[in-house]
Amino acid sequence: MEALITFFLAGVVMVGGGMLASSLLSPKSKNPQKGEPYECGVPTQGPTHVQFKVGYYLFAILFLVFDVEIIFLVPWAVVMKDIGLLAFVEAVIFILILGLGLLYAWKKKALKWE
Repeated sequence: MEALITFFLAGVVMVGGGMLASSLLSPKSKNPQKGEPYECGVPTQGPTHVQFKVGYYLFAILFLVFDVEIIFLVPWAVVMKDIGLLAFVEAVIFILILGLGLLYAWKKKALKWE
């Protein structure tokens, strides 16, 4: 428990120290154009708030799901010989569940980029 508190406090100190150092050492500009959405100096034309397609978000979520899968599978693959057959079966079940999710996304055409 002490190690967990130590890691938490170290994280808070590092993040807080980085933010403090950034605010103290970074150059500051008081130009009113810095507050505008685009800093190029040219006024925007047309609506600036545009609705993105839901497909972009679905694609990003699917990417994250399979990225997390790799995060779980790499350590498992490193210790494969030590963990035994039961862990292998559990990993196969995990991959099958994710495969079913991919099949579902494929059937719903969430992977089509239009």
